[in-house]
Amino acid sequence: MMKAVMFIIMWCSLSLIHAKEPAVVKTDFIRVAHAEENAKLQTANTTYEKEGASVTLIGAIHIADQAYYGALNEEFKKYDRLLYEMIGGENLAAFQKQKKKQEKQKFLTRAYGAVAKFLKLTDQKSQIDYSPENFVHADLSLKEFQTLQKARDESILKFALQAGKETQTESSGDFSKIMKGLLTGNSNIVKRELIESLGQGDDQIGALSGESVIITDRNAKCLEVLTRELKAGHKNCAIFYGAAHFPDMEASLVKLGFKKTKQRWMTAWNVPKE
Repeated sequence: MMKAVMFIIMWCSLSLIHAKEPAVVKTDFIRVAHAEENAKLQTANTTYEKEGASVTLIGAIHIADQAYYGALNEEFKKYDRLLYEMIGGENLAAFQKQKKKQEKQKFLTRAYGAVAKFLKLTDQKSQIDYSPENFVHADLSLKEFQTLQKARDESILKFALQAGKETQTESSGDFSKIMKGLLTGNSNIVKRELIESLGQGDDQIGALSGESVIITDRNAKCLEVLTRELKAGHKNCAIFYGAAHFPDMEASLVKLGFKKTKQRWMTAWNVPKE
């Protein structure tokens, strides 16, 4: 129990980073929709088209309601190619097909699992089926990621600290309420405090200046794979990545001549209000 609480506190601390409002907001890729009885954390499916080809950016939330992942698994069937993120995940589909045990010992996997369990949610890696033939890994290998980080003198910690320098704390949740939720086991209290900050995740990363391995280099790898798949004749493609990647990715698609044509929203969290 103590390990789970420590994971949740760490995850909450990272989630509370809140960026300054960007001067121009091109597209929202994640949002919070409020109703009288609930608040919904939603991700967008945003489609761009060019000369008969379409690319849909599908936002990812790494822990969410199980129904959300079920809806995504159905959504993915619509595309010729589904490009997905996961550093070092090039062999994931093979592991799932063979039903092998997947690296449960990894710290981040355990951390997401602990947070998901407390919040009465489930995690992306256990719920998304990566085995279909239209799935294509479009991220850095672990070796590529480590090499680029060394070249840029970057680490996940340094990236988080850079984000902290660019941020302010307004609307980032009441930490005392989060602690109350943790100590009383009331997951809805924690979710209500986190949801607004998570709903601005794309703006938070978009406010950072400069290039990074975490965003820029991984996006470049994804677009390299996308270009290859489009040239191979796959005209109906989708990219399943964290929503924070999409402001930069959208800018790259626009430079390539793609135009945004439609957007749909999917509910990842459905949190009842008191």
